[in-house]
Formats: sequence, structure tokens, C-alpha cells
Amino acid sequence: MAFHAGVDVSAYPGDKVMKFLKQNTNLVWSGFYLGPAPSHKGTDWMTTRNTLVTMGWGLAPLYVGQQTVGPGSKHPDKAHGIADGADTVKLMKKSGFPPGSCVYLDLENGLPFPAKERDYVVAWVDNVEKGGFKAGVYCSHRLADKVRAAAPSARVWTFKVATTKKHPFPGHHYPQKDPGSVSPHAVVLQHEQNCVIDVSAAPGGHLTVDLDSAVSADPGAP
Repeated sequence: MAFHAGVDVSAYPGDKVMKFLKQNTNLVWSGFYLGPAPSHKGTDWMTTRNTLVTMGWGLAPLYVGQQTVGPGSKHPDKAHGIADGADTVKLMKKSGFPPGSCVYLDLENGLPFPAKERDYVVAWVDNVEKGGFKAGVYCSHRLADKVRAAAPSARVWTFKVATTKKHPFPGHHYPQKDPGSVSPHAVVLQHEQNCVIDVSAAPGGHLTVDLDSAVSADPGAP
């Protein structure tokens, strides 16, 4: 099976940079941040879908919801899962994703997986799917089994990285790794974080990104 290289950048890099990456690298899909969300207030991706699809990008929408660690809003419980699920549906429609598209809930923590967070995930998945979209969950490889057990209908995007420190990643050809090598449930894998890549169209000629690989060239497709 062929796997497909992707890129994940919290702030929209701009049309020129995205065009450069599409034309000069093997990257075929990108994360797409919905906002404003509880733990991601930016809205700079929200009007870019048509432009990116026209360039040929596959897209993986992300909703950065309630967290248990790090910055952001920290109210992971059933009530917020219901509310955030409805909010996700609204943002997916606003940004132009068609019904059935998959959107991923961003969880930044590793173990443990508290009961309230589990309830939050289950409620979010249920309400996204009631709203006509496919649900996915982005989570640590340590949580993948528990997320799958709690929400078996959700696609799993897992992360496992060797370092979170900023580091250079040379060249324009990026790894196409098997997500199943980290978790049998995963269809997407983030395998690098805070990589500094060469992008002549970017300010200073470099861009800091996370690198991913997926079983699909369009992980948000129905």
C-alpha cells in the first residue's frame, strides 16, 4: 500500500507557500484548522478551502477542543462535548466542507484518559456524526486503543514523535510512513513535530511544520 505525505501548520502559511509546497515537494495533503475553537482562536484557515482544493491539496480538518494539558480551554466533559460537537458542525459548514467529510478532534494529552475526557470524546463524536459529518480523533499513540474503544466509529490520527524541539528537516521529499506501524487503528500518523523545512516562498526561506503520513491522499474525504 502507498502512503501519502502531509503537513500540519497551526497558522495558515499563505497561498504562495502552499502553492510552493504542492509544486515542489511530495506533500499531497494538509491539516486545516477550524476556528475559532475552544483551544484555537485563529480563523485564518477558514476561507482557504476552495483555494487549496483548486491547488490540488487533500485536507484534514482539525477542531482543537477541550484539553487536559497545555494551553487552551480545559473543560472536557459530556456537556462540552455536545456543545463543541455542534460548534464543529457549524464551522465545517461555514468553511465549505461537504456533508460526510471527516473532521478530527485534537487531543494533546497522553495517558491517562480520564472518564470525563472519554465522555467528552464520545459526546463530540456522536454530535458531529448526527450533524452529517464523519468524526475522527487526533491523539497520542498511547491513547489510540482507548479512543478506539470509546468511539469505534471515529477515524484515528495518532502522533508519535522522537522530539518536540525545533529541528531542521532537509530536502523536499518527506517520509511516507505506514500509520499502522504505530497503531493498528490509525489511518493518519504525525511522525515529526517542529520541523524547519526549506520553503523559498516563505519569509526567511523556512517554515516550521509538523509532518504526517496517511493511508489516503485526502484524509478528510468521506
